[in-house]
Amino acid sequence: QVQLVESGGGSVQPGGSLRLSCTTSVNVFFTMGWYRQAPGQQREMVAKIVNRANKVYADSVKGRFTITREGTKNTVYLQMDSLKPEDTAVYYCNAFSPHTQREYWGQGTQVTVAS
Repeated sequence: QVQLVESGGGSVQPGGSLRLSCTTSVNVFFTMGWYRQAPGQQREMVAKIVNRANKVYADSVKGRFTITREGTKNTVYLQMDSLKPEDTAVYYCNAFSPHTQREYWGQGTQVTVAS
């Protein structure tokens, strides 16, 4: 069974930093990434890494967020710098498996950016 577990969320002031981690039970994903959903808003893609190399970022986070993947721990990270209040949301880890042709989601971790 596939499980994704997020950690690293919390509350910070504007301009602060957080590093989110997503640990998976297996290391067979072609694509892994992060999505977020703010209250009353649709879930949106924040960052993803395809085939362990190609990275894609939402325009709103370019230059501030960095996604990385470490196979030894089956973990994907999202380093978030220069956080803004509009970054406040629940952040979800996402993964796609070419073996099962399915997407998997973590339960989410809350990120709050406020003074």
